[in-house]
Amino acid sequence: METALVNTAYLVAASLFILGLKQMGRPRTAVRGNLMGALGMAIAVVATLVGIWRREEPLGYIIFGTIIGVAVGAVLANRIQMTAMPQLVALFNGFGGGASVFVAGADLIQSTGRVPDPQTQLAVLIATALSGVIGAVTFWGSLVAFGKLQEISWMKKPFHVPAQQLVNASLAAFMVLLAVFMVMSGSPLMYVVLVIVASVLGLCLVNPIGGADMPVVIALLNSYSGLAAAATGFVIDNNVLIVAGSLVGASGVILTNLMCKAMNRSLFNVLFGVMEAGSSGDDVDDIYANVRSTSAEEVAMILETAERVVFVPGYGMAVAQAQHAVRNLGLMLEEKGASIEYAIHPVAGRMPGHMNVLLAEADVDYEQLKEMDVINPTLETVDVAIVIGANDVVNPVARTDPKSPIAGMPIIDIDKARTVVVIKRSLSPGFAGIPNPLFAMENTLMLFGDGQQAVLDIVTALKES
Repeated sequence: METALVNTAYLVAASLFILGLKQMGRPRTAVRGNLMGALGMAIAVVATLVGIWRREEPLGYIIFGTIIGVAVGAVLANRIQMTAMPQLVALFNGFGGGASVFVAGADLIQSTGRVPDPQTQLAVLIATALSGVIGAVTFWGSLVAFGKLQEISWMKKPFHVPAQQLVNASLAAFMVLLAVFMVMSGSPLMYVVLVIVASVLGLCLVNPIGGADMPVVIALLNSYSGLAAAATGFVIDNNVLIVAGSLVGASGVILTNLMCKAMNRSLFNVLFGVMEAGSSGDDVDDIYANVRSTSAEEVAMILETAERVVFVPGYGMAVAQAQHAVRNLGLMLEEKGASIEYAIHPVAGRMPGHMNVLLAEADVDYEQLKEMDVINPTLETVDVAIVIGANDVVNPVARTDPKSPIAGMPIIDIDKARTVVVIKRSLSPGFAGIPNPLFAMENTLMLFGDGQQAVLDIVTALKES
């Protein structure tokens, strides 16, 4: 009876996970979906605690860990700024992988000396090895991703590893060999060695990956954390963990594939290659010879008569924390009769949906957020396009130069707008390391300066006009 009640609670929790994930597919229902997922997890935790209590097993450590987890989660949720959300997501992925490593390892230690059914033992040991490998790779890979996103000085640039790809391949082969030995012996010591090797591999895999590839990396690490959790569910025979982990793993793989398509890069290229910096074949000084700078007052004059305005946010907006200023400028233009939209590139920022999250935090209407494929066909009718902090995702070289590092990458065709205003600190290149001819086009004006301050200056100029 007790087991049936716990499993029923797990079924309810799993159903809420699935429904919540479905709700998160649309902006208007995303908050509801998040709450449904949280409720499902709360039910799963309570059911687990009740099951342990009914079996008269000690609850002290579990309750202590639960209290710490609730406290840490509450503090992070209240104190972390939306601009730091990519780093927080990276840490969450890492914590999930690390938890899987410890849970699977603890079960292996406890099971030492038992004589279960041989087939069951083999399946559990294989799941344990997978938990250790995937969890360790996820944990240390996520820590490196966190360091890059947080721009920690000694982690921002990749540390040099001679013959990086050969080292990675050797570590992977050695790891597989250790996993086989661990499954055959059931040795906790062998498990520890396996986790150590997997940890080194996790560091080496994410180390060479640059900032522009972070949306793909975070999506993939998210998938890894789910797979590790699902494997751990098999180890400890927990149905809800298997379901939840499988959902996270599958959704992470789908999202990773979407991110790769948005960058026109294969997953293999992201993980095992680095986007090479290049040039368009012309001298940078020649490309930027006709760049025209502007002022906030001139931009305000142009916006006075604009009927359709499109903002193109990028990582620079996140760094400048300009989302609220952008939203206020949009509201002011709407009061003057203009139509306001936000063109969202799938890989703008440092995590999937980064721009959506920032603009939602600034209370921008969901209906104004337009995906790249939706807005591109109508950009020729845009009176003013304001690019704030975006670079490679609006670089027309992707369409015109087949030898460019970003050749073929789908971009927002903002150069087709009647007037383009680019807010940027300088003419420095994006991650691809190539100049952007958009900055020197006849319909483009450059407003140099901090993103937030530049937008605030435009707002002030509009008020005074």
